[in-house]
Amino acid sequence: MTTSAKLIPTSSQTVGPYFRIGLQYMLDRCVAAGAGTAGSIEIRGRVLDADGVGVSDAMLEFWTPGGEETLPPSTQDRDGLPGGFCRVGTDDDGNFAAKVTRPIAVPLGDGRMQAPHMLVLVFMRGLLRHLLSRVYFADEPGNAADPVLEGIPAERRGTLIAQLENHETSSYRWNVVLQGQDETVFFEW
Repeated sequence: MTTSAKLIPTSSQTVGPYFRIGLQYMLDRCVAAGAGTAGSIEIRGRVLDADGVGVSDAMLEFWTPGGEETLPPSTQDRDGLPGGFCRVGTDDDGNFAAKVTRPIAVPLGDGRMQAPHMLVLVFMRGLLRHLLSRVYFADEPGNAADPVLEGIPAERRGTLIAQLENHETSSYRWNVVLQGQDETVFFEW
């Protein structure tokens, strides 16, 4: 008589409690125009929990939408990472800094133009799946007609817009708030 084992699914596991272990070599990987060169910007901010406390163990990926064709030539690194890509971790207080190539406007699938923005993936302990967001730039006139921003309630749009901190260094400030009143807009994928 043969018996067959019954496979019972186990509960989902979250990443952690030490998210960075095993991923440290993957952090601080950015492919962008050199700092201080035309087209280079810096996005600085914090990843914050519902209580406004910095998340010390998060990783963010910034992606320029539209792929290589939207970037200047020679923006691929020696390891083959695509141009317009940046992966950074947070420090003990939840701070991050990403130096990226400034994105340009790209068409949506229906031909309407999207304002320059970057796609942002947030990874951290306690998440079963990464979070997906966008970051736009306050000094971009195209924000007013961006089809994605138009679809977000006016009172929540500001959570996706990085504020210019320093015009000379092209430095922007943008925080990722995971929960609460000022929660960043996250998208389903």
